[in-house]
Formats: sequence, C-alpha cells, structure tokens
Amino acid sequence: MSDREIMNAKSSNKKVMMTFRDPVVQRVCEKFTQRSDEGFAKYGRTLSDEMLGGHKHLDGYLNDIQEELMDAILYIQTARELIDTIVGTEDDT
Repeated sequence: MSDREIMNAKSSNKKVMMTFRDPVVQRVCEKFTQRSDEGFAKYGRTLSDEMLGGHKHLDGYLNDIQEELMDAILYIQTARELIDTIVGTEDDT
C-alpha cells in the first residue's frame, strides 16, 4: 500500500447533512470544505493528520497564522484603495 493509500485509509470522510438558515454561513462552510480539499490535494494530509503526526509544531502554526494575517491586512488595504478608485475617497478624519 502506498503512503497515499495509507493516508486515505486513515482519513475520515464522514458525510454530514446540514440545514442552513443563513445562506452566507452556507457559502462560508462550502468555502472551508473546498479549501480543505485543496489543501489535502496539495499536501496529502489533513490538518488533523499533520498535527497528530507531528509534521508541524506550535511555532509553525503560529508562524502560519501571522503570515496569513499580514496577507489579510495587505488585501484589506488593496481593496480599500480599489474602492477609493471606483467611488472616490471619503474623509473619515
């Protein structure tokens, strides 16, 4: 059995039926699932597999969080500048 087959055999593919009262929450959950699928396709393991297998330690997770939040701030700034370009600048001072 290959490493991939072993990993797939260990992974839980539990199906859950959910009813959403809020379509925004539903879309976010769908994005989480899609992101998880993309991560698994890229790295061959789930976050749970990674944690339980000791593939990354706490400092690695904290570093990942910090980098993602720094990227988020850059995306926010870029979006604000794009809005200013499209609709004009509002003076909030």
